Amino acid sequence: MDTEDDNPNLSSLDPAVGLRASLALHRLAERVEAKHVASAREKGWSWQQIGDALGVTRQSVHTKYNKES
Repeated sequence: MDTEDDNPNLSSLDPAVGLRASLALHRLAERVEAKHVASAREKGWSWQQIGDALGVTRQSVHTKYNKES
């Protein structure tokens, strides 16, 4: 399946349209990640486990999401 055919923002030749679409996707990904990090912490996951799942270090995910710092 070619996703460019399904979404005019992906196939647009206008950089402004493409960049706005990219920004919207980035913001959505950040919200999804934050929701699932919070869920993992509520379920007792360690920062190491979350970092491993995201492919980043525990320090980077802790710095980004720890509400106590």
